[in-house]
Amino acid sequence: MITTVDTVEIPLFPLGTVLFPDGVLPLKLFEARYLDMAARCMRANAPFGVCLIREGGEVGAPAVPHGVGSIARITGWDMDKPGLLFITTRGGERFRIVEQTTRPDRLLTAHIALLPEPPVQPVPETLADVLPLLRAIVADAGEEAFPLPHRFDDATWVGYRLAEILPIPVQARQRLLELDEPISRLEIIQAYLRQHKLLGDD
Repeated sequence: MITTVDTVEIPLFPLGTVLFPDGVLPLKLFEARYLDMAARCMRANAPFGVCLIREGGEVGAPAVPHGVGSIARITGWDMDKPGLLFITTRGGERFRIVEQTTRPDRLLTAHIALLPEPPVQPVPETLADVLPLLRAIVADAGEEAFPLPHRFDDATWVGYRLAEILPIPVQARQRLLELDEPISRLEIIQAYLRQHKLLGDD
């Protein structure tokens, strides 16, 4: 178990997407470095880290990741043919990269420090107009996309779920991940939804 006071080393998977805590992220792995990484993680029941790419690409030379990402834990896998592995991951705690290293096989590893989340707080009444939209999306997508428990009374959970589904640039998604204050995150999301007339009252 990783705690917020630990600085531990984990493998990194830089991607062109942002993983939020409690989010679901399916991945297709075919590069040897990531196939080996996934095999080691599954054998040891260990996590890896997902970070948005700041420079570079998902394939080939090691990419430069953003400094804040999320722990990813493998919850399912399937291999239809050799050399192609499909895994499903679930987002865990946010972390900050303290120091990173590139291994000879081009896999990035990093010493990370977990970022503490604030205590659970309800969605304020002034922001509650975002809830019907999220409830409708979760009900439509089902538990595979939004696993239980659904914590609509938790401002952090609500903010993360909306942040991962909004049609916004990936860099904006990253900034929402990095915010430590859940109410501020929800205020930004509400303003976006109102501006784009995506709330029921508009």
